[in-house]
Formats: sequence, C-alpha cells, structure tokens
Amino acid sequence: MAKPPRTQSGPGFFDDIDGAELPRSGRQLIVEADGGSRGNPGPAAYGAVVRDAQTSRVLAAEGMPIGRATNNVAEYRGLIAGLEMARELDPAAALEVRMDSKLVIEQMAGRWKIKHADMKPLALQAARLRPATVTWTWVPRERNKAADTLVNRALDGDPVRRQYLVDRPG
Repeated sequence: MAKPPRTQSGPGFFDDIDGAELPRSGRQLIVEADGGSRGNPGPAAYGAVVRDAQTSRVLAAEGMPIGRATNNVAEYRGLIAGLEMARELDPAAALEVRMDSKLVIEQMAGRWKIKHADMKPLALQAARLRPATVTWTWVPRERNKAADTLVNRALDGDPVRRQYLVDRPG
C-alpha cells in the first residue's frame, strides 16, 4: 500500500518574503513540477504543468533544458517555471504544488534547512513567486508523470516552450 502524499499547508518558511500576500481569487490551481539530470551534475532539464484543481485540465506547460546542472537545481527550476505560469494565469489563486522531490517540498515548507549555496537563490526566487495560500505536497514519481515527460522530452532534444492552453487574463 502506497503512503499518502505528505501535505504542508500555508506559506511555510518564507512568510516574510515581500509580495507573497496577495488577495485570494477563489480559484485553485495545481502545479506539477519536476527536474532531472543525466549525471549529477550533467545535462539537465525541468518540466512544469499547471492544472485547474476542479477539472484537472492542463492550463499551461513547459519543459526546457537548462544546460549542465545538478538534479536538485533542475527540480527548483521546474518549481519556478510552474509558479511563474500559475502567477500569469491567476496571481491570487490558491496553489497546491506537487513534486516528487522530497528535498524541494520539505525546504519550501520550512521543515528542512537550505544548506547548499546553489539552492538558496532558487528557493528565494520560488518564495517570491508563491501566492499567499500554497500547499506543498510530495508525490511518488509515478504520480508526477506529466512533468517527468516534459523533462525527458527536453533532455532528448524536443523541448516544449512555455505554452498556455487557455487565454491569460489581461
């Protein structure tokens, strides 16, 4: 029997980051993000998908190579891409972020310290992009297939440039 995903509600570790407190729109979005490298470090890429929480419909997606990096850097880059797309769609929406990177989920939820110098600026960038209401959920790899597929496409030379599958506001 698989363990249920571990969920952390609320802003977490970065409560004092400017710009995180936006009014709620009532909309809920899901960000699915992943990153990977072939070698650690090695050629790396990220993938991110934004879904409507009620319908599971994909609203935006991106999968891009980032050059040579560690797996953890690629995971953070996937998170950042997902948060950027969610913010473009609705900056006041509540988010659930789903990732198979326990490190990123635990660090963003504030339960684990960010010790590695390469991770700190990426975590701060992600914190600045997150909305006031966010839930951090670790999921097993098999439940993160859409983002993982985008990572592998990018690593195989078939990147998916950022695309919105709905009209963006404004």
